[in-house]
Amino acid sequence: MLDQTNVAPIAQIQGLRVEFQTKDGPVVGVENVSFDINPGETVCVVGESGSGKSVSSLSLMRLVEYGGGEIAGGRLLFDRSNGDQIDLAETSTSDMRRIRGNEIGMIFQEPMTALNPVFTVGKQLTEGLRLHKGMSKRAAEARALELMTQVRIPEPERRLKQYPHELSGGMRQRVVIAMALACEPRLLIADEPTTALDVTIQAEILALMDRLKRETGTAVMFITHDMAVVAQMADRVVVMYRGNKVEEGTVQEIFEDPQHGYTKALLAAVPKLGEMTGRQYPEPMKLLGSEDKPIEPIKGTEEVLLEVKNLTTRFPVKGGFFRRTVANVHAVEDLSFTINKGQTLSLVGESGCGKSTAGRSILRLVEPQSGSINLGGKDIMALNQRDLRTARLDMQMIFQDPFASLNPQMQLADQVAEPIYNFGTLKGKAVQERVEMLFDRVELPRSFMRRFPHELSGGQRQRVAIARALALNPKLIIADEAVSALDVSVQAQVLNLMMELQQEMGLSFLFISHDMAVVERVSHYVGVMYLGRIVEWGTRSQVFENPLHSYTQALMKAVPIADPRKRKDEKDLNFKPIPSPIHSTRYVAEPSEYVEVDPGHHLLVTDSGY
Repeated sequence: MLDQTNVAPIAQIQGLRVEFQTKDGPVVGVENVSFDINPGETVCVVGESGSGKSVSSLSLMRLVEYGGGEIAGGRLLFDRSNGDQIDLAETSTSDMRRIRGNEIGMIFQEPMTALNPVFTVGKQLTEGLRLHKGMSKRAAEARALELMTQVRIPEPERRLKQYPHELSGGMRQRVVIAMALACEPRLLIADEPTTALDVTIQAEILALMDRLKRETGTAVMFITHDMAVVAQMADRVVVMYRGNKVEEGTVQEIFEDPQHGYTKALLAAVPKLGEMTGRQYPEPMKLLGSEDKPIEPIKGTEEVLLEVKNLTTRFPVKGGFFRRTVANVHAVEDLSFTINKGQTLSLVGESGCGKSTAGRSILRLVEPQSGSINLGGKDIMALNQRDLRTARLDMQMIFQDPFASLNPQMQLADQVAEPIYNFGTLKGKAVQERVEMLFDRVELPRSFMRRFPHELSGGQRQRVAIARALALNPKLIIADEAVSALDVSVQAQVLNLMMELQQEMGLSFLFISHDMAVVERVSHYVGVMYLGRIVEWGTRSQVFENPLHSYTQALMKAVPIADPRKRKDEKDLNFKPIPSPIHSTRYVAEPSEYVEVDPGHHLLVTDSGY
């Protein structure tokens, strides 16, 4: 880290105020916010959705105007590479064009929207270099190759000729980082750059950004709501709440001695990996304001509710003139597990490992090739469509995106009541009473029953989705990344709610997630998935406190911990690339064979490729 004592800041935000014009008059997005960013320093701006953290970064880039906002007050001072200091709030559009991408780089949250789908990766990387640096085509191509190598993209020459859709999410995000770094900007703004990525890829990209910052002396403004990422990356932290800065300090000060009530609440809501060590059963989190609630461990029962044996689900890949099946995606391969009544089994793994397909296969929302699914004595695979519909009374699903799973044109009370009307489980006044009871259970005011989905926040919508899943009194709930899109404090409340409902109603959960700290908090049993198979499974303490499979160990190593003293180093993170799950139609998959290391702790002995 550079010595900050007599270094002038690269960027200074002074008294920034941003307003958005709506039909009800102006709405303030950011009010009187001030902080500096020094060379070679990472300033993390944290807060929840709507706190104004992204508005601050878009103001520095002067992109906020394109989103209907205007800088209504304050100064945005920036030291240019030629030594001039300018106020970005007053800079002309043509000068801003020269600064954007050249002196201030930006990494956006969603790499697919930041890249142009119709140009190759090489074309997009060289464009900025030729425009800002006046390089020849050949020089720009050489620099593009150098950048691709710098962000550790395998086979960079080949990747430069590919289009964005041919790359994985992590690769695309690396390309976006390479583009932002192409002209060696003095200031790099990263807006939630790893939110959509898997744990292992996130770990590599955070380490990469940290290394590049040290090597080039670039100042970094890093925007996130993930406190574990802050602990990994930040030198200084600015905490935002409802458009205002409520606290600022070094990363140690914020984590070890937070002053503001909101910062304390934010840190209390973060599940930390290793917190559950030594405890046998899951238990709700102690959130600020809930100190009076007794915390009860959730034991559940030893009675099996769901038994899945040798489940295999494949998707055909069509090709050729006649659109014949030329290959298969082996999404789920020979999967077996059980879930007990009143307990939670978590399936963890990276995107594409088949965990969501496994959840959908159990409900037969996608049809498995083979295997058996037994729920409470019913053979789900043998049922016809009518009987399957009846069987679904006992199993419900909560999806990742509550907005997509709710109907925008229906009042919330009708959406929660819809399953009851569909199955005719209750009639007349009893329906209304049940809906009111469900709104009470998920801690939403009854006044919300007349509202529509767009009038609610993400966390409130997810509560409605949970209420709807509970409407038919199911025995099993499959929660597919049910809290990954939520802010930290909202996530903690929803998780606590799910655990309390499990304790009171004896619910069983199949919890599908890639967030290891959340999984450690909620699970009785854990199955680690890789390329469609479970490579290790056992009780939560067996898998988390004694991970034996090399892939489980790699996953654990990658998880950022919300403690600035436990930072990851890039040299510890060398993950193998995941091979393709697509095989020719002639391919015969080996069966999954396990060895029992301890009673209940199973390891895959079939070659998983990791």
